[in-house]
Amino acid sequence: MTKIDIISGFLGAGKTTLIKKLLAEAFPGEQIVLIENEFGEISIDGGFLKESGVQISEMSSGCICCTLVGDFSKALVEVQEQFHPDRVLIEPSGVGKLSDVIVAVKGVDAPGMELNSYVTVADATKAKTYMKNFGEFYNNQVESAGTIVLSRTQKLSQEKLEAVVALLREKNPDAAILTTPWDELDGKTILSAMEKVSLADELLAKMRAEHEAEEAEHEAEHHHDHEHKHEHDHEHHHHHHHHADEVFTSWGKETPKVFSKAEIEKILSALDGGEYGKILRAKGIVNGENGQWLEFDYVPEESEIRDGHPDYTGRLCVIGAELDEPKLAALFGL
Repeated sequence: MTKIDIISGFLGAGKTTLIKKLLAEAFPGEQIVLIENEFGEISIDGGFLKESGVQISEMSSGCICCTLVGDFSKALVEVQEQFHPDRVLIEPSGVGKLSDVIVAVKGVDAPGMELNSYVTVADATKAKTYMKNFGEFYNNQVESAGTIVLSRTQKLSQEKLEAVVALLREKNPDAAILTTPWDELDGKTILSAMEKVSLADELLAKMRAEHEAEEAEHEAEHHHDHEHKHEHDHEHHHHHHHHADEVFTSWGKETPKVFSKAEIEKILSALDGGEYGKILRAKGIVNGENGQWLEFDYVPEESEIRDGHPDYTGRLCVIGAELDEPKLAALFGL
C-alpha cells in the first residue's frame, strides 16, 4: 500500500522545512517519492534528497492543480510502477487550491495507492493578513486541510496565537491544528497530527482493552469455579458489561491555552460533582506555565497530574454519559 500525503501551503510557509523534518524523523526506512511541481519553492537540494533515498520526479507539466488532472494521475501511476514507494509526498505549488489537489488524487486510478493525509502549512504570523488579502484562495487551503501545521508560532504572544487558532477554527472546525513550535517536536508527533489519531480514540481503545482483560479475568474465574463447585449456580458470573462505545460519548478539544497545575486540579475535582454528566475518564496534555507541559488522567474521585512532553497542540478529552458539552467547554475556559 502506498500512502499519499499532500503538503500544501502558501509560499514561504515552511513546507520544505516540514518535509525535511518528516523525512529525517518520521519516515525512517520508508521508500519515499517526493513530487513537487516546479512552481514550488526553490527545489530541495538534490544532494540532501539522494541521501534520504528520495527520488525526485519533476513534473514537466506546470501546475498540477489546473487542467492537468489526467497528467497528474499518469505521473502517480508511473511513480508507483517505477519505485513502489511506501509513501508519496506531493508538494503542490504555493498557489494551488488544495481542494483541487485532493480531488485529483482521489481521481487517480492506481490500485494500492491511498490518500493518507492532506496538510496545510500556514505561517501563524501571517494567517490573519492572508485571510483578508487572499480571501477564498487562502481559505480554501485552510478549509480543505485535514491538519493545519502552523509555523513560526513562537513569534506570537499567547493571546495572538489563541486568536489565530480561533480564526482558523471558524473556517475548519475539525482539522488538527499544530500550534507547538516545531523544534520542540519530533517528526513522529507531527505525523500523528497529520494522521489525526484523536485522544478520544486512544482513550476508547485503552478502555476497550481494559474491558476485555476484565472479561477474560471473569471468564477465568468462572472456569475455575466450574472445576471446584459443580453444584454451584454460575448465573451471577455472567457480567453484562456494555461496550464502552455503546453508552458513552466523548467530548474533546484541542487548544494552545496555557493551564496552571492548580487550574487543572480545580477542573478535575469539579468533574466529580456530577453537573457535567457522568464522567468516566478524562485525559489531557496541555501547555503549562513556563513552557512546561502538563499531562493529566482522571477517573472518578482520583486524578493524576504530571509533567508531560510537548504534543502538537494541547489536547483534552472527556468520556462519559450524558455529557454537558457547553458546560465542559466553559469549565476548561474554551
